[in-house]
Amino acid sequence: MASRRVFLKGGALALVSAGLGGVPGFIAKAAAANKRWLPYKKNKVLLCIFQRGAMDGLMAVTPFTDTYLQKARPSLYMSAAAGADKPLIDLDGRFGLHPSMAALESFFTEKRLAIVHGVGSPNTTRSHFDAQDYMESGTPFKKGTDSGWLNRAAGLLGHEPATPFQAVSLTSSLPRSFYGPAAAMAISNLADFTVGLKGNQTSAQSAARSFEELYDNTTPGLLNKTGKESFEAVKILNHANARNYTPSNGAIYPLSPLGNSLKQIAQLIKMDVGLEIAFAESGGWDTHFNQGRETGVFSRNVGDLSSAITAFWIDIASHQDDVDVMTMTEFGRTVAQNGSNGTDHGRASCMFVLGNNIEGGRVHGHVPELAPENLEDRRDLPVTTDFRAVFEEVATGHLRFSDKNKTLFPGWNAGYIGVTKKV
Repeated sequence: MASRRVFLKGGALALVSAGLGGVPGFIAKAAAANKRWLPYKKNKVLLCIFQRGAMDGLMAVTPFTDTYLQKARPSLYMSAAAGADKPLIDLDGRFGLHPSMAALESFFTEKRLAIVHGVGSPNTTRSHFDAQDYMESGTPFKKGTDSGWLNRAAGLLGHEPATPFQAVSLTSSLPRSFYGPAAAMAISNLADFTVGLKGNQTSAQSAARSFEELYDNTTPGLLNKTGKESFEAVKILNHANARNYTPSNGAIYPLSPLGNSLKQIAQLIKMDVGLEIAFAESGGWDTHFNQGRETGVFSRNVGDLSSAITAFWIDIASHQDDVDVMTMTEFGRTVAQNGSNGTDHGRASCMFVLGNNIEGGRVHGHVPELAPENLEDRRDLPVTTDFRAVFEEVATGHLRFSDKNKTLFPGWNAGYIGVTKKV
């Protein structure tokens, strides 16, 4: 029997394809009955990519002149020397970009890509679940926060969403970052979201009735809000023929979940349907075993990340002035490798921020000499930049909202750290 999962969180609706795929027939029918569709003005868009599993920032962007790192990683250390096999890409004489991230080098050279190193949470947990929760809620010392920082950002935009697509996550369920009262939606696949139920008519009618019954059991206010948003979303995507999207400018996305997500976000941006905050995620960064160096699991992951971002940036060429891309990961890895040719849960990592309003061509933040006495607990790259400082500066600067009441990150203030250009 076809199953359908529906997530109702703070007035936001996330429809997830399962089995039959797509939206219930009664929604598609209601949407088709309403032919009105209007274009929406071009917005500033912030795209956040969460690297789940804790990326090794010291391998992504390596302080290759540090002899302590070389000793701590005898089989993982990589060199920028010209004679090395696949050397690091020398960024500034001290830091080198992993060779599998070569696709991002031109953005750094053009000063559109900034790297923030030594960034992380002030909370010292090494639990993936807790660290991700703290980062997505934006309250690193408070459990049970009822909203995510991106939901609060949507609430600070200062206007009601013109469409259901103001805040969209290309994921199977609504991420913690989007929990809260502002409208947000998770869509696993734009094409499936628009085509309606497949299969025999009896099964389709049964699934649609089940969905309507679920609506009947919700409160009237929630029903009205989510139902209206769903009808409007289907109407817009049907009008735009989401199933037949072709990337622009020869952009070639990797055939990966992240590549597929960024392609669909590019599609929403170019459709001008009111998107302002987008979210995607990448998994597989927990490299305890056989992390690899020039090749291996880490190399594949950073290659996929950089290729997906590059294809996205090429695809949205005419919208680049309006879009910022920001990566994040819950924590970094240990300075020293372990006995399994991998790295364990650590503290600080690095972030990548791409945009035409970014102070690029620089490695921001502070990474000390990696002598044991300079490390946190004598094992980890210390956190020298709070993740909230980067999130706040990029979000408020790009999306152009004021946060005088410190709603975005309650009880915390960082000040300007120089990742974005002052207007």
